[in-house]
Amino acid sequence: MAWAALIVAGLLEVVWAYAMKLSLGFTKPGPSAVTIVAMIISFTLLSYAMKSLPLGTAYTIWTGIGAVGAFGVGVLVLHEPASVIRILAACLVIGGLVLFRVAEARA
Repeated sequence: MAWAALIVAGLLEVVWAYAMKLSLGFTKPGPSAVTIVAMIISFTLLSYAMKSLPLGTAYTIWTGIGAVGAFGVGVLVLHEPASVIRILAACLVIGGLVLFRVAEARA
């Protein structure tokens, strides 16, 4: 259950990052409210996951999902550049997340 909570927390990190971008510095009430609510739920789920997962694993997975997810939203929705180097960087983050998961399974 901790892993499911952690994955949802990471996905909500993507939601709040995107909503924060849309809030234009918290000047738009709708996206600002989505940002705050998604942050609270994301942090709550991360906290729950940390009850049984190591800090380093939980936090790295959470931020990794958020980073790669935000990159994906940036490229696919906001039409940000998808250079070879940026894509390679995202792949390296994903590889690191997989290694953390493998290491956790072996512990």
